[in-house]
Amino acid sequence: MTTRTLLPAILQAVMKGQPVALGDRHYPRWHLAPVTGLMNDPNGFIHFQGRYHLFYQWNALGCQHQHKCWGHWSSTDLTHWRHEPLALMPDEEYDRSGCYSGSAVDDAGKLTLCYTGNVKFDDGTRTAWQCLAVQNADGGFDKLGPVMPLPGGYTGHVRDPKVWRHAEHWYMVLGAQDLELQGKVLLLRSENLWNWENLGEIAGSTLGGLGDAGYMWECPDLFMLDGKAILLCCPQGVAREEKRFLNTYPSAYLCGELDYEQPEYRHGPLVELDAGFEFYAPQTTLAEDGRRLLIGWMGVPDGEEMLQPTVAQGWIHQMTCPRELTLRDGLLCQQPARELAALRGDEQRVEGVASALAPIAAQSLELMMEAQGDVTLDFAGTLRLEWTRDGLCLSRRSLKSGEWLYRYWQGEAKRLHILCDSSSVEIFINDGEGVMSSRYFPAASAMLAFDGGAQLRLRYWSLRPCMVE
Repeated sequence: MTTRTLLPAILQAVMKGQPVALGDRHYPRWHLAPVTGLMNDPNGFIHFQGRYHLFYQWNALGCQHQHKCWGHWSSTDLTHWRHEPLALMPDEEYDRSGCYSGSAVDDAGKLTLCYTGNVKFDDGTRTAWQCLAVQNADGGFDKLGPVMPLPGGYTGHVRDPKVWRHAEHWYMVLGAQDLELQGKVLLLRSENLWNWENLGEIAGSTLGGLGDAGYMWECPDLFMLDGKAILLCCPQGVAREEKRFLNTYPSAYLCGELDYEQPEYRHGPLVELDAGFEFYAPQTTLAEDGRRLLIGWMGVPDGEEMLQPTVAQGWIHQMTCPRELTLRDGLLCQQPARELAALRGDEQRVEGVASALAPIAAQSLELMMEAQGDVTLDFAGTLRLEWTRDGLCLSRRSLKSGEWLYRYWQGEAKRLHILCDSSSVEIFINDGEGVMSSRYFPAASAMLAFDGGAQLRLRYWSLRPCMVE
């Protein structure tokens, strides 16, 4: 499609699709989601001149992974959001197959996007350009064009630039696949965002003691936290284990030290970032007060995503809640951003034996709980969480086969902090040591029921809608 045909089609899709999506009982009350069509990776997450900006991969024309644009929200407080003008459309030769993921920077007071222009050829091959766009006076973005072609030694799978400033230079990490079909992360340096020097591979499959760790590393994000260099990544093709890396594509992180001069990244083992059914492509930014914030896509490519019932209502997927990151004994911990407390209604407190407690309405709920003994949480008969001394087991039925599927968190869970929305659950374990994020689709208004002989202590709140204007 050309600009002349794509923009009117998007406008028509929004006008026709938004009332249907907003009327769906599965549409989130306080998570961000597309007004119609498909949404996936968060992009360009940044705090800029007093506002948070969150861009996102968006196909307004349907629930397929096609016609990828960049949608755009902004907020002053992470709870009240507004729609901004559409940021990017695939309307140039260098991004005609999709404006793929990337990041945003403050370049001398100009909000600047760094993204991948994807080009697919008729013979099945592809290439990728790393591109820039800058915000204009109307709030939209003017494309500046490609600044880097496909680097030598890699397939057409090179994408997802995350850019930041360090000392006198700009730096970029890129997800890549080498000619041996191994996933890598590249580090690049520039003085001006236009001319980039490839410093080499700093992480990936067969590097840093990892062995075979997948055929493509997507969505890298490198940042400092408490003196350590953290690399978020989505290593496609990592071998499944009995209780880890069970999603079609997982999300993981490395913790270590980055030497910019060598360059060299010395790191520990690959750690799963979220143990739930749906979590991918997380991106972080710095808050004005110095906190490191994260938002992820509560979805996974391929798998069973197209079997979700919201597809029949013309929309699919949502974001996670915004999360604060901290480092605790070398472990990356995630907790709900403190701003979300503004959504709370009146606090309720309950104690008692699990099986004797009344169910709680879970369509829009924040719950903190402690347990002495084993307990099972049942979310509307659709999603089950078994909490034992050995850890957590989350289960739901396959949308394809009806068989039970399982996800695990191993260790001693002392406390749970659970956030529920119309069709999602986020379970934070031991103040963020672990997280399990999952979508679920109850047949009726969701109730959370408890079973077992454990003694429970609960604090909970109903949550007000997160407004998008």
